[in-house]
Amino acid sequence: MNNTENKIESQHPLQGEVNIRYAVQSDCPRLMELVHELALYEKAPEEVTVTLQHFEETGFGPNPVWKAFVAEVDGVVVGFALYYVRYSTWKGSRMYLEDLIVTEEMRGKKIGKLLFDRLLREAKERGFSGMVWQVLDWNEPAINFYNKYGANIEAGWLNASLSKEQLLNY
Repeated sequence: MNNTENKIESQHPLQGEVNIRYAVQSDCPRLMELVHELALYEKAPEEVTVTLQHFEETGFGPNPVWKAFVAEVDGVVVGFALYYVRYSTWKGSRMYLEDLIVTEEMRGKKIGKLLFDRLLREAKERGFSGMVWQVLDWNEPAINFYNKYGANIEAGWLNASLSKEQLLNY
């Protein structure tokens, strides 16, 4: 991808210029810092087990599985939105928002809105049948944010997973 054609510049009254662009491989160390910040916020820092190498390979290797937009202020990445394609047999190809992160000191300055709006535009441009994500039931700021978009926040589904260790023991 050509960085220049994917660059979006927005003037925001609270912090000056915010640059929203596609993530590049050299952003990965900073993105991992933000992942760790999110894990602390979500009270689960021990749950982050992905290595930087794996993160880079899965985003920028021969078969990338994720894409991300980053938000920069004064050349520093202060947030990102990472997504991948999810397929629903009921709905078709959908954007799955894995993480939307803005550093604590930059929250409340509409940077999350700029990232989310860019995701919505990407979903439309790529012809996805919708966008899905999860939000913790106690994360009221995030729930309030998504409600501003008229999001359907559903109850009743339980998360299920198997760890790498469980897979290896099968």
